[in-house]
Amino acid sequence: MMENLTEAELIKHCTAGNRSYQELFYKKYASKMFGVCLGYANCRDDAKDILQDGFVKVFAALKNYNGSGSLEGWIRRIIVNTAIDYCRKALKDQKNIDVENAGDIQVEVSVLEKIHAQELMELIHKLPEGARTIFNLYVVEGYSHGEIAEMLDISTGTSKSQFSRARTLLQKWVSNMYDTRMIPGNA
Repeated sequence: MMENLTEAELIKHCTAGNRSYQELFYKKYASKMFGVCLGYANCRDDAKDILQDGFVKVFAALKNYNGSGSLEGWIRRIIVNTAIDYCRKALKDQKNIDVENAGDIQVEVSVLEKIHAQELMELIHKLPEGARTIFNLYVVEGYSHGEIAEMLDISTGTSKSQFSRARTLLQKWVSNMYDTRMIPGNA
């Protein structure tokens, strides 16, 4: 019955306002999208708020989904845009240093090879909000600094500066983490 639905049938039932199909739709995509939200939020509660707001937008716009590209990618775009709106509001409360040409920080490959993905995600989550948002948009989502600047209503230099700040902090934390672990007796 519900398990054998095509994507088009699921969308049709959701846009018709059928709650049970909307719940099925939500359950199918929410956990992946919650992971996206966690990348932008300060805490799990904020991530839940972004997810909820995002799915409200998804259901409102679902009738406009034309089937080109993956549905999951379309949903992700709405969730990311919702997270960006959240971050844009939060960034307006912060003062960012505008550095036109933030230098590239070189991270030792040997250090990065040692860190596990979960450890890296935990470190990224510890970044200050502005730096974390720009790091996610640049590294995870693949936006350019110009696109990020436009989305967040900041200068390109601010985007570069915040990205440089994120990389510097991550490099420092990773180095400290592994320097401490490699001291005899701390393993």
